[in-house]
Amino acid sequence: MRKTLTTLAMAALTLGALPLSTPAFSQNAPAAQPAHYSVDKTLIGKLIDDPAAAAILKKLVPTVWGNEMFQSMGRDQTLKGVQQYEQDLTDAKLAEIQAEFDKIPAKG
Repeated sequence: MRKTLTTLAMAALTLGALPLSTPAFSQNAPAAQPAHYSVDKTLIGKLIDDPAAAAILKKLVPTVWGNEMFQSMGRDQTLKGVQQYEQDLTDAKLAEIQAEFDKIPAKG
């Protein structure tokens, strides 16, 4: 019985010490890079709130930009998500918008 308790105590001490050591790979992991805006991942509200992104939308899809529902109800959707409701948001237009978004410095 005493031998079992000693073994369990040693195991607990060993397991307790493990979290103190840091894995080597975590020290070499690159820092996460801020992402560029995306037509299929970034919410429209975030795009509207950024003057650079808003200027791109005003320039490339002025009729969509001028739609009051786009500015209000569309805020928690993506451009790809509202594509089905807006004729001007073709795949080609979304690709053009994405190319312009990629020119904006990434936000953290």
